Amino acid sequence: MDAEAIFLSLKLAFWTMALILPFGIWVAHKLISLNRSRPWIEAALALPLVLPPTVLGYYFLVGLGGRSIFGFPLVFSFYGILIASLIVNLPFAIQPIQRAFEAINPEIREAAQVSGLSKWQIFRLIELPLAWRGIISAGVLTFAHTLGEFGVVLMVGGAIPGETKTVSISIYEKVQSFDSGGAGLLSLLLLGISLLAITISYGFFGRNTFVNPGGKA
Repeated sequence: MDAEAIFLSLKLAFWTMALILPFGIWVAHKLISLNRSRPWIEAALALPLVLPPTVLGYYFLVGLGGRSIFGFPLVFSFYGILIASLIVNLPFAIQPIQRAFEAINPEIREAAQVSGLSKWQIFRLIELPLAWRGIISAGVLTFAHTLGEFGVVLMVGGAIPGETKTVSISIYEKVQSFDSGGAGLLSLLLLGISLLAITISYGFFGRNTFVNPGGKA
C-alpha cells in the first residue's frame, strides 16, 4: 500500500472536515430563516454535486493560478487542494445540518424566546444539541467524500508525492502502470471507508441525510 498517499488523504480529509463544519453550521442555520433568496443560495451551494470535476478544476485553476498564501503557491500544493476540497464538500457539510435544524419543532424556539433566551442562547443551548445527529452525519460524509475525491484534486494539485498525491490518484497511477494488486488494495480500503461512512450517516440521520440531484465522476 502507498502509506504516504493514505496519510496525505487522511490529513486532507481531517482538515477539510475541521474547517468546513463550523462554516456549514453557520450557513445551514442562516438558510432556515431565508425566504425568497433561499432557493438560489441552496442551488449555488449544491453545484458541486452536479458539475463535472473537470469544470470545477478548471475554475479553481483560473481562480487560484498565481495566488499564494504566506508565500506558498496554491496551485500544485496541499493548500490548493485543501481550498478545492472545502468548496467541493460544501453540499455534504451543509445539507445534513440544514435538515437537522429544519427538523426542530418551531414551538421549541418560540418557548425559548418567551422564556427570555437570546438568539445566541437558543442556538447554543437548544438548537445545536438537537441538531447533533446532522452535524455528525455532515462530518462523516465530508471526511469520506474527501478521501475519494479525484478529479478536482488531480487538476489543482497534480500528483506530487507527499504534497498532492492522494489515495485516489495513487489508485489511478497504479492502474496505469498495470499494478492491479496495489490498486485493488487501495480501492478496497476506500470502499470500506465509504460503506462505513454511509452506514453511520444513515444510522444517525436516516435516508434523508442529503439530497443528491446528480451523479459525480
